Amino acid sequence: DPIDVNDVLYQLSQSTGNRMYYSMATAECQPFFCFFFWQTDLTSGGKCITMTAWTNTGGMTMIRQNLHMHTTWDDGACTAEEMIRASRDAGLTSVGVSLHSPLPEPCDWAPDASRIPAFLEEIHALRARFAGEITVYAGIEWDATSRVDLTPFDYVIGSVHHLPGMAPVDDSARMTERMIRYGFGGDADAAAEAFFASYAAVAENPRVDIVGHFDVLTKFDEQRGFFKPDSPRYRRAARAAMEQLVAAGKIFEVNTGAISRGYRTTPYPSPALLRTLRAMGGRVTVSADAHHTSSVTCAFDQAEALVRACGFEEVWVLEGKEFVPARL
Repeated sequence: DPIDVNDVLYQLSQSTGNRMYYSMATAECQPFFCFFFWQTDLTSGGKCITMTAWTNTGGMTMIRQNLHMHTTWDDGACTAEEMIRASRDAGLTSVGVSLHSPLPEPCDWAPDASRIPAFLEEIHALRARFAGEITVYAGIEWDATSRVDLTPFDYVIGSVHHLPGMAPVDDSARMTERMIRYGFGGDADAAAEAFFASYAAVAENPRVDIVGHFDVLTKFDEQRGFFKPDSPRYRRAARAAMEQLVAAGKIFEVNTGAISRGYRTTPYPSPALLRTLRAMGGRVTVSADAHHTSSVTCAFDQAEALVRACGFEEVWVLEGKEFVPARL
């Protein structure tokens, strides 16, 4: 059916060799999301040679697992049972409930370490309750500044949210502006260098399986343009961190969480970083970073199309105790 251009939230274009990929998305991820993908051969005068549409209502996406979602155990809006049930109803075959790791200083989005045993007990009970309907894993999103035993968890997402002595980098546009101005003397590249350097702790932790929202510091860039991802210093810092993480065998998540919350129109990492990751031989998985039942598979079709466009032919999924490739 025809689409009203006023409903189109963005147009993303990226050039790869002699091909140009365009993507469009409607403003709402739920309950319906439609993603249009054009592949245009520039050598044929811009003739459109393919056009495909996906939806999140059972469309062509091959993504059937989400390992990044939060519940009322931390900063999520819904209970673990509600999130698991919504994931099952959305067609997922496996899901992980990822608890924010406790931090050295109390905050309103990470639990106290004393709550971890109760969290694990509930997730294990829900695993038994939903057996035969959807596989349930108990995960943790470990912050690079956190000090917590990771052995009880089925998998670990390693993320950077804080720079030393500063508010979370993804807290708000106002806090991002203040961080750059007062923490780095207005030098956004210096802030990016410090941020990406912090991923060394993620690379060096053998328990970490997945790299969380790698360029989350750009969360507010579509509105404010704080960072310059094309600058040589930014690219060098991001590439150095990626090389270290790939060498350590970490899997990068393609994270759609900022789309569902209205901050971005594209997943993390950026298309440019995903192409770099593919050239390095890196691995990816797709996750929603969901905080509500309405977003457990938000923009998975878009994420899959982006992954394909950047040259990946598979995503990595958790099966039992191991990550294995799943062909797209």
